[in-house]
Amino acid sequence: MRLSVVIVNYNVKHFLEQCLRSVMAAAEEVRARYGESAETKIWVVDNNSTDGSVAMVREVFPKVHLIANSDNPGFAKANNQALREVLGAESGKRKAESEGAENGERKTENGERAAASKFSHLTSHISDLTSHYVLLLNPDTLVQRDTFTTCIDFFESHPDCGGLSVKMVDGEGRYLKESKRGFPSPATSFFKISGLIKLFPHNRKVGAYYMGHLDDNEVNEVDVLPGAFLMLSREALEKTGLLDESYFMYGEDIDFSWRIRLAGYKNYYLPTTRILHYKGESTRKSSMNYVYTFYNAMAIFARKYFSQGGAKTYTLLIQCAIWLRASVDFVKRMLGWLAVPLADFAVSLAGFLAIKQVWATFWAANVNYYPDIYTYLVLPAYVLILLITSWLAGGYDKPIRPGRIVQGMGTGALLLLVFYSLLSEELRFSRAIVLLGSVWSIVAALGIRGLLGLCGVEGYRQRPRGRRRYMVVGSDKETKRLEALFDQLGIEHDGIMVAHDPDDAALHGVLPKVDEVIFCSHDIQIDKIIDILEAQSGKGVDFRILPDGMEVLIGSNYIGSPDSLYTPDFGSIDSTTNRRTKRLFDIASALLIIVLSPILFWPQKRKRRFFADCFAVLFGRKSWVGYCGGAESGKRKAESEGTESFEPLPNIRRGVFRTRDLMPRVKDPDCKRLDRNYATDYRVATDITILMINIFKI
Repeated sequence: MRLSVVIVNYNVKHFLEQCLRSVMAAAEEVRARYGESAETKIWVVDNNSTDGSVAMVREVFPKVHLIANSDNPGFAKANNQALREVLGAESGKRKAESEGAENGERKTENGERAAASKFSHLTSHISDLTSHYVLLLNPDTLVQRDTFTTCIDFFESHPDCGGLSVKMVDGEGRYLKESKRGFPSPATSFFKISGLIKLFPHNRKVGAYYMGHLDDNEVNEVDVLPGAFLMLSREALEKTGLLDESYFMYGEDIDFSWRIRLAGYKNYYLPTTRILHYKGESTRKSSMNYVYTFYNAMAIFARKYFSQGGAKTYTLLIQCAIWLRASVDFVKRMLGWLAVPLADFAVSLAGFLAIKQVWATFWAANVNYYPDIYTYLVLPAYVLILLITSWLAGGYDKPIRPGRIVQGMGTGALLLLVFYSLLSEELRFSRAIVLLGSVWSIVAALGIRGLLGLCGVEGYRQRPRGRRRYMVVGSDKETKRLEALFDQLGIEHDGIMVAHDPDDAALHGVLPKVDEVIFCSHDIQIDKIIDILEAQSGKGVDFRILPDGMEVLIGSNYIGSPDSLYTPDFGSIDSTTNRRTKRLFDIASALLIIVLSPILFWPQKRKRRFFADCFAVLFGRKSWVGYCGGAESGKRKAESEGTESFEPLPNIRRGVFRTRDLMPRVKDPDCKRLDRNYATDYRVATDITILMINIFKI
């Protein structure tokens, strides 16, 4: 018996390593069940990852068959690369066995058919030595130790089974509906894309896309198998053919599953074993890009399998669903985007008006002291500038970070004061109103978000960062390893409780009292982890896994590692929020330096470059702070040295100053480390510090 596992990877090194470890454990179970002759071959196809995935596979899993692409050909093409190798290797083995049986004689075409016929008529008592199964598996998954054997047993007892899927849950224990899906008929696709399926998920017709009328915990025949876990027999693969490479996303698994059925086989959903699929439905699918991509896949499917008239009708229905979905999404998005900014604007403006009235009454002793243009134009402009700078600083990003709001509106207040000083005397109405109104706007914005958080609105609930209550499910030895990892990541906590036995009934009573549960995979098997995840799903507890032999914490869309570009409490400079923050600081500081140029110009050591650099930063040609030698030069150097694990730094503007200017007295600083730290843990305070240290060296 042989099992071939194909995994396509793209920039998910830590997920991939954890996945491969679980696959290895499941492969050991196959060998223990079926004997030493049972062989599991693992193929990893890497689509030009830049996170060191290729080097990791070669170093940690030398027996894995690795295909390292120099570009990203897509999911279907990458799978087909490995599948061709799988089919070729099996054909070669059969050819060699046949040649040995015929004393080395060269096989003719008729001889090959005879050999194939001989293999197909082997008696059932040795089928475990000749059957061959292929599994397409996502890298962000964890398989139970019994997953492969359970699936193989089902294949052996169901000769009509061409392909099967298993029950999938995400990293928070939620059942993933794409574990079983129905045929995307015109009506089914319309109900799915239009969103009507959410109203009647268990109706046989309306909920047919996810086959909601079928019990999630019962074995059933289904139409479509998910690409995250798609297992099939080699015989079915030979009759079905490879994946259709014309699909971009979301359609190749539907097409492949349907061709399995057209080949005369059945597809089954098997919930008697489970896998953990970290991303699943948590992948963002609310964008119109997803809707159009899904439509394109369905259109390709219709052109292939429907009549010309049927395909046109199908396309028309899908287009109607697209427009309906687009209209609903547009209204929802507009309400979602504008509700909080409009509330901020109204409350902030009301505060400015009240402060203006109080100031006119008690300071100017004239309630009509300020002209109408100040009330109806200038004050709304003040509020608008504060909201824009708050948005640029990430004040409207979720989850909400109060510091971003304070930083953004504080910068806006600084800009208002700078422009205020540039106005003519008759237009300078009141500096005090600008200051007091800005303070009010900050307090009001924080108050609005606090109320939303108290009401439980998603994205506004404030949870303590850093100091959290943890429960570790594992041994004392693994707990100490976790504490050491916490120290490396700089994670503080209010206490760590330890549960040595995952079956302890008291464990489930303690879980709601902690913020996060960390499972040690060295001590607890994935099936036990999934049991707890499903039992505690939706109760407000976060879950992570400390993989055996890995210095990393992994959860849904979460990786915490000392060597990772993405850690839970720090932000990469490549994030949208941090790029906005850096640009906002450049603009504000450049304006301020230009205004203060009569004071700052004369002490400069490079007077010729002073104004040129200031205006270059202001108009976006440069930034105040850049890398030591530039990301691209570092990349070329690493490539010339053959460093496969090189992780290119995000591209940023060339700096007036460099990261090494943070330590001007150090003769030969480690530029590579400085650049990496700057890119992975960007803080605007670093830019401020470097600028202040070198303020007279512009």
